[in-house]
Amino acid sequence: MAETMQFDLVSPERMLASVVASEVQIPGAEGDFTAMPGHAGFLSTLRPGLVRAQTEKGEMAYLVTGGFAEVTGEGVSVLAERGVPKDELTQEAFDALLADLKRAHDAAEGTAADETGRMVAEITTLGRELGLNAGAA
Repeated sequence: MAETMQFDLVSPERMLASVVASEVQIPGAEGDFTAMPGHAGFLSTLRPGLVRAQTEKGEMAYLVTGGFAEVTGEGVSVLAERGVPKDELTQEAFDALLADLKRAHDAAEGTAADETGRMVAEITTLGRELGLNAGAA
């Protein structure tokens, strides 16, 4: 890989990735974007979706529920509220994640209820796109 950058993805539970990548696709709150080496620096909030990194070993993908991304010319750091490697996203793990989000939605009020409702809907849709039964949770 001629032009590469450092990609780090961290959730409160663990470090999910710390690899060299040629590009990272990120589900930004204002729209999806791709960061590449030399990219102008900025910060973005995340919406639920998949973070995908192109590495010399192929694509690495992670489901995130939200968080923040910092892009610099040298790399990308993603701080995820919750994150799961796509290859670890079993039906059981998806059901637990969706159940947690639904509990948070049920406990929320006002604008927080609106935000958590959107998050549940986006994760449900993403689960279906990944071939998971979103009605099981």
